[in-house]
Amino acid sequence: MKKRFLALLTVALLGFGAMSAQSGDCATMAALAYDDAKAKNYDAAYPALLKVRQECPKYSLATYQYLERAIESKLNKATGEQKEELVQELIEVWEERLELYPDKTEKGKVYTDIALLKFDNKIGDKEDQYEAFHKVYTVDKDNFKSPKGLYAYFDLMVEMQDEGERTLQDVFENYDRVFAKIEEEENDAAENLAPLLKKQEEGEDLTAKEQKQIKYAEINLSNYAKVKEAINAKLGARADCDNLIPLYKKDFEDKKTDVNWLKNANARLSAKDCTEDPLFIQVSEALHRLEPSAKSAYSLGQLAESEGEYSKALDYYNEAAELETNKSDQAKIYYRIANNYKEKGSFSQARSFYRKALTAKPSLGSAYLQIASMYAQSANNCGDDAFTKRSVYWLAADYASRAARVDPSIASNANQAAAAYRGRAPQKSDVFQSSYNVGDAIQISCWIGETVRIPNL
Repeated sequence: MKKRFLALLTVALLGFGAMSAQSGDCATMAALAYDDAKAKNYDAAYPALLKVRQECPKYSLATYQYLERAIESKLNKATGEQKEELVQELIEVWEERLELYPDKTEKGKVYTDIALLKFDNKIGDKEDQYEAFHKVYTVDKDNFKSPKGLYAYFDLMVEMQDEGERTLQDVFENYDRVFAKIEEEENDAAENLAPLLKKQEEGEDLTAKEQKQIKYAEINLSNYAKVKEAINAKLGARADCDNLIPLYKKDFEDKKTDVNWLKNANARLSAKDCTEDPLFIQVSEALHRLEPSAKSAYSLGQLAESEGEYSKALDYYNEAAELETNKSDQAKIYYRIANNYKEKGSFSQARSFYRKALTAKPSLGSAYLQIASMYAQSANNCGDDAFTKRSVYWLAADYASRAARVDPSIASNANQAAAAYRGRAPQKSDVFQSSYNVGDAIQISCWIGETVRIPNL
């Protein structure tokens, strides 16, 4: 019995020693491989990293991080079959990392990287490449944030439709998915940016971290604005009334009791202002009868407005806003209501709805720009003297500048407006001759009811 115990103990100790040796070997191999990788000597690091991956895959996440860089370095110089082999190897490395280190790897980012790798290197046909992006969208939409990836996702669909592999309706559905995702990311960025801009406008010091946050948010907003512009250009004439009306007209009789079809047709016709064709009236009324909704109420509001029934239109728009659950669409409704009030000269009510639109969609820079315009138009009626009246233009300029920063797609016009407003505001000599000093707060009277600080000119 004693001999058996000693034998078992010996085996156990030998096993422990082997495990320790293996662990030591992994550490030694990894250290050598990592040193070369840190020095960007990827040709030397590559075979060593492969060995660590093969023999010690769970040793460290760093193995996969360095191996990714080494393969990418080789990929930049490769051509032909070697390039395809390296692409496949890199995909395998990413997938293995996701499997072994799921808590330290974003699924959406990995799948986006894989899709972009296939797209950039033309691996597989368009269907294969499209499905790679579609996988990101369906598996981890929240982390599908790449502007380039979102554009490619739509671009491939359009190209397949051009080749007869997809229908126009497929293109529209993909466009809606991509556009909604971009707006979601824009809203997140603008929402994070808004309090920092306000802090900056009020003259408060920003921390280094906050300055980086502003820079990062503005870069993202700029990139997403470019992608929106690009996909709208790509969609082009496919979505004009000349194409949409025949597309939906031929199916209306068969689909007039199909709520989902009516919703899609209504939304597309409404978005492109195809509101004068009788088909739009038919679709809107059929949808509102079957299922009163934000979309149908909004469409009926458009109809009433086009017929000059503005009070009726506002009733429908308000109904639509209350029913709408999609924040971007709700913002669009509030914005339209605000425009109606602005056109009638009801600036206070207009501002209220522009602010509602901004609450729903913080990246809606045009709402800030409209408020700036109303303030500028009211300058002569708001203030006790010439100086305070002209001070309103500083406030208008602040709103115009904010419009440019949250919505880069209108930055050029917004910045021009801001410069024009500042040109009408008191200048340095005016401040010097007044009873005010830089940094003083001026309360704007009348319907505006806001405070503006004298800037350091």
